[in-house]
Amino acid sequence: MAKTANASAGKRMSDAAVKAKTGKTWPEWFAVLNGAGAERMTHQEIVAYLAQKHGVGPWWQQMVTNTYEKELGRRALHQMPEGYQVSVSKTFAAPVGALFNAWQEGEVRRRWLPEAEFTVTRATPGKSLRIAWLDGTRVEVNLYARGEGKAQMTVQQSKLPTAEAAEQAKAFWREAVGRLGAVVGV
Repeated sequence: MAKTANASAGKRMSDAAVKAKTGKTWPEWFAVLNGAGAERMTHQEIVAYLAQKHGVGPWWQQMVTNTYEKELGRRALHQMPEGYQVSVSKTFAAPVGALFNAWQEGEVRRRWLPEAEFTVTRATPGKSLRIAWLDGTRVEVNLYARGEGKAQMTVQQSKLPTAEAAEQAKAFWREAVGRLGAVVGV
């Protein structure tokens, strides 16, 4: 029988949020997946099952599968197939363009992200950046307008080698995003 001891409950999306987007709470998804024998399936097989049998969209396929695997103890917090991944998100009292420029303009960037060494591999002005960090990890930045003069920024760093590196990266980005708030406005 599959384990569903709620090992990651404090670190996952709320039941209300997942139900609003998928029609089921976490306990309901765990029961569905256990009933389908998902504890014996690979990650890809669970994703395919969710798509084919439940019509779950691609992003939610991954979210439900990753959360289920964490619940089973197959994965640690922040662990993904290609290493560990963390994200930090914040809404600023600044337009999307100001946040995008804070990444693109070296003088501004050094005020909140000093000594960072990376290469922007793809940038869509006012929307997103894909970045290769010199340590081999990847950073994805997504920007969203949130009303008049406000924008949300989500920074996600992936391919981190260990759980410890993931925790350090999460702390790093929280501090960096805090400094950015002082530069562009909170």
